[in-house]
Amino acid sequence: MLNQYETVFITTPVLSDTQMKEAVNKFKKIITDNGGEIIHEENWGLRKLAYPIQKKSTGFYYLIEFKAEGEVISKLEVEYRRDEKIIRFLTFRMDKYSVAYAEKKRRQKSENKVEN
Repeated sequence: MLNQYETVFITTPVLSDTQMKEAVNKFKKIITDNGGEIIHEENWGLRKLAYPIQKKSTGFYYLIEFKAEGEVISKLEVEYRRDEKIIRFLTFRMDKYSVAYAEKKRRQKSENKVEN
């Protein structure tokens, strides 16, 4: 049984677009190589942090929603900790209500794009 997870990570603000894409692809590859399936991803871009982390006040945020076995999470988080580009990360298992809410938000977002 695959659980659905959502992971958000923040990278240092000094990365180029290419470096950011490489980091994202690295983490997506860890998920897919371990039998996971990526459902949705969003690049939230450069945002101001609520408080300084490692003397940085901004960071690039990226969200990945995926289905995977529980063991994948520990592998993913070990890689987050090893990568010096990552300044923060959070991964959590989504219950049925969070899954429904995320699907509803994606549906609304796609409807708004069609209208505009």
